[in-house]
Amino acid sequence: MIKISGIYKSFGNTPVLKNISAEFQPGKTNLIIGKSGAGKTVLLKLLVGLIAPNEGQIFYNKVDFLQLKKKDLRTLRMKVGMLFQGSALFDSLTVEENIRFPLDMFTDLTKKEKSDRVNTCLNRVSLDGINAKFPSELSGGMQKRVGIARAIVLNPSYLFCDEPNSGLDPKTSLVIDELIKDITIENNMTTIINTHDMNSVMEIGDNVILLHEGEICWQGNKDEIMSSENEILHDFIFASPFLQRLRNAAISNGFQK
Repeated sequence: MIKISGIYKSFGNTPVLKNISAEFQPGKTNLIIGKSGAGKTVLLKLLVGLIAPNEGQIFYNKVDFLQLKKKDLRTLRMKVGMLFQGSALFDSLTVEENIRFPLDMFTDLTKKEKSDRVNTCLNRVSLDGINAKFPSELSGGMQKRVGIARAIVLNPSYLFCDEPNSGLDPKTSLVIDELIKDITIENNMTTIINTHDMNSVMEIGDNVILLHEGEICWQGNKDEIMSSENEILHDFIFASPFLQRLRNAAISNGFQK
């Protein structure tokens, strides 16, 4: 579990996050949504320690993340997996070398142990046998799955995903969503996803936080979205005509409170 309390963050005189408090539970997909400039990326960077808040606390299973010493911080980072926007694979490294990279950095495993772990992760994302390929030889969806394999190679307790469906077609996006959801449940990970993809919200949104102008203006799960009366949520979620028609159909069928 990750818990944040009273988080404030500003850049110069410009406040970006204002009194943010929330809990992110293990075994669930926790989604952070909001318009561009709402503070989603800043919050994600705070959670993984890339930047520090002006005020507030961040707890990883009751451990104060912001007070950790360098040695303890390194230990915690071994429990964190990151799936970056655009996958962020190293072009000059093979698939196996990309996935093995965290093992080389953080473990003393033998070459065979590392290779076995790489193959286990490739199997989990249904990409057996592509170890020697380079990222340029893979489709966008395959690159994303390699990114997931790298993110879970250290058996993390926490998984952070920054726009995991960016640049993917709808069908491939569904595959990635289902994979992240399944891995989260299997490993009881605390998974936090920064996304603009409303299909992801409606498919895997176990816990959804909507940021608006640096504040949490709504929190709930995907099933509660239809019945919510929060107008900011409605304007954001149902911006497209298709989703607006979907909501209207739900209301006409009695799902609206």
